Amino acid sequence: MSERDQMTLDMVKNLAVLLSEDTPGISIEQALATVINSDTYQRLLDDRTRLYYQSPRYVYSFLVNELKTGKI
Repeated sequence: MSERDQMTLDMVKNLAVLLSEDTPGISIEQALATVINSDTYQRLLDDRTRLYYQSPRYVYSFLVNELKTGKI
């Protein structure tokens, strides 16, 4: 596994944990599904964005905005 892949997986885990902590009643499995089905996740996978180098809270702000507005 490459360093980039490991950083991406860690970011997904951190985003799911943050989402489950901030959303009452959501399980970690539901949070993971939400992250993986988001446009934020697609951008995280896009090597050109380099989002996996950013802090989890910074990337989480994109996810929260996407969930509230339906777009990034």
